[in-house]
Amino acid sequence: MPGRSVDDDRSDTVVTPSAEFPPLDPAEVDTLRRVGAQWRTGVPPALPVDPTLDRYQNRPTPGRFSRLTPIALFRPERDDRGGRDDRGGRDGLVAAEPANRPDSRLGRRLDRIRRAVLGPPLTSAAVLHERMRKLVALPVLSSDLLSSVAYGPEALLTVLVLAGSGALGLALPLSAGLVLLMVAVGISYRQTIPAYPHGAGSYLVAGDNLGAGAGLTAAAGLMLDYVLTVSVSTAAGMHAVTSALPGLTPFTVPLGVLVILLLLAGNLRGVRAAGNIFVLPTYAFVAAVLGLLVVGYLRAAGRGFAPVAPPVVPASEGLGLLLVLRAFASGAVSMTGIEAVSNAVPAFRPTEWRNARTTLAWMVAMLVVLFAGLTLLIHLAGLVPRPGETLLSQLARVTFPTGPWYAVVQAATALILLLAANTAFNDFPRLLFFMARAGHAPRRFLHLGDRLAFGNGLVALAGTATVVFVAFDGYTEKLIPLYAVGVFLAFTLSQSGMVVHWRRHRGGGWRRRALVNGVGAVLCGLVLLTAAVAKFAEGAWVVVVAVPLLVLLFHRVHRHYRALHAALALRPPPGGRQPGARPSPVAAGPPAVPPSAVPSLAVPPSAVPPSAASLLAVPPSAGPVRAAGSVEWEEVPQELRHLVVVPVARLNRASMRALAYAVSLGRPTLAVHLAPEDAEADRFREQWRAWGDHVRLETIVSPYRAVIGPLAHYLAALHAVAPELVLTVVVSEVVLRRPWHRLLHSRTGHRLRRALRALPGVVVTSIPVHVVE
Repeated sequence: MPGRSVDDDRSDTVVTPSAEFPPLDPAEVDTLRRVGAQWRTGVPPALPVDPTLDRYQNRPTPGRFSRLTPIALFRPERDDRGGRDDRGGRDGLVAAEPANRPDSRLGRRLDRIRRAVLGPPLTSAAVLHERMRKLVALPVLSSDLLSSVAYGPEALLTVLVLAGSGALGLALPLSAGLVLLMVAVGISYRQTIPAYPHGAGSYLVAGDNLGAGAGLTAAAGLMLDYVLTVSVSTAAGMHAVTSALPGLTPFTVPLGVLVILLLLAGNLRGVRAAGNIFVLPTYAFVAAVLGLLVVGYLRAAGRGFAPVAPPVVPASEGLGLLLVLRAFASGAVSMTGIEAVSNAVPAFRPTEWRNARTTLAWMVAMLVVLFAGLTLLIHLAGLVPRPGETLLSQLARVTFPTGPWYAVVQAATALILLLAANTAFNDFPRLLFFMARAGHAPRRFLHLGDRLAFGNGLVALAGTATVVFVAFDGYTEKLIPLYAVGVFLAFTLSQSGMVVHWRRHRGGGWRRRALVNGVGAVLCGLVLLTAAVAKFAEGAWVVVVAVPLLVLLFHRVHRHYRALHAALALRPPPGGRQPGARPSPVAAGPPAVPPSAVPSLAVPPSAVPPSAASLLAVPPSAGPVRAAGSVEWEEVPQELRHLVVVPVARLNRASMRALAYAVSLGRPTLAVHLAPEDAEADRFREQWRAWGDHVRLETIVSPYRAVIGPLAHYLAALHAVAPELVLTVVVSEVVLRRPWHRLLHSRTGHRLRRALRALPGVVVTSIPVHVVE
């Protein structure tokens, strides 16, 4: 568990590779000093090997465990001053890129395939370069918002036409209301961004101002929104493809699943690489639709802007308030994705909030122009929704009856709809990151992958969206009713939270800002209520039921992490406790044992059978007898030289217990900490010194954020320079009572034991820490 409580202030929302290693707070550092003051280890035994590998840099001899040269896999970590620590060694080691590669033949083949598909790994220092500039962020984050104009007007007209052709005239006033809503919400989010410059998403804003429950409710709505964004965008894109190529209709579902997998692969390559892939389709769609509007209005001007009479459609429902509200809520899906910029503020280049606000302004302006322009042009052309062909396809056929331009418009539309899901692939993993940081989601979502992308979040989104897409057979009409509720739930809570924010801080112009956000909250709330009531029977009930269930799940996850943090938190030792005295049940850590102490046998020597005693009676002068076919040849205690290695991720009760156990063995002990970047390594060394520096510490910066590979290669390197050593690796392991809790942990200890099992001369010892909730 992290060193700080999961209930800490969430204002620190900067996305860094060190998020998995939050620092200790001042109270915990003070407790760490008090715990360290109780250690009585005497003079620690000298290490039988140089842990910095410094004196072995010029010995490129292959190791016993691999064809690689293990020592060459690490290089000294030099600071800007070129300084050394107080032990005479460099500050630490840096794991080179080969240290992350597997040793097995199958593993190397899979690694080559992975690199060919996703690209080579990126170092933690490249996280800033992976951020987006405005020209890239605009198409990447607006693809969902702008693509919704391809089905938003059609969704509105599909409901109105149920009342017959005469009801289609209401499309213009309803569209005008939607344009006002777009502008109001856009302005509201535009002033939210500078107020929360490290992330202005609904989860953070609502949680900060309205409480954790409101924040989790907004998060549940956003998660459903992102999942449906992928499903609806894929379904709409496939509908556009089958409108132009009806022969592909039977293959809608498998082709849609293939598109989702391609989007996953593209986003696993990293933010910048994915942005470069999706820039051209978005700009091509905007250019195609603008060209369509220009030509369409020129044709309408030629007939004096007289609207063409729509075909007669018989009414299947009466025209009433409920139907009008349903039409308005259906058209409101054109606003999905308007919050994408506020959620992705940390993904921009500095100055982040300024670039994000400018990008949002351009997005809203483009949305208003495209939505209003298409709705009015559809009205002038007298088009109505019909099965088998989208409204945008009909409009393109009417506007471009000859030439290749119809195909260009359809190709651009299909491409942007299929790639619109990329907005969700940007924001969904980031939302999970913030939730995991607060303890409301599994902590594995904090991890940045090889390409500095949140791979676990991306896979979770792709898997869930695929299930939804397949379950609804790829039909857009079945998915639209589920869409608006989650979106406007997050909108409403975010804008309401900003009203509280302005009232709380009361800066210059706070009343005007609160009024703007208040208007946005009221309008979004009305749309939310309309969508929930009017579309409840059509499928909105799924979202209404899913949101509280997700909130309940988030609370259960948080309760587990909170209990685990309390169980592993450092506790000050009772006053006056003598070294070696057994602590009370609430005290932390085992009793201190001098390294020179030799434990007595629990069983008297007379109880040992003669046959067993004869096995122990080996004269000290006896030389080693190697067993055939084995590299472990030691058979008597005199032949063993020990080095105890303790991997330490965080300083808590679990790591303290592992360190205390290792030191109690009376053998040379080395602690190893792997950090994703230099800042985390420096911070951990400061915490180690606060504890008292009782054990030799070696820090290894793993710039590719891997743990198992670099640690296994480091142990192999230690053994390569001192083959006579037996390395005993002491790993602390949290034992969980409920099986489902294992999903909330990465189980690094289990993976480490499995990786080290193949290394000769390495013994792995687990120190269990039982947690009872």
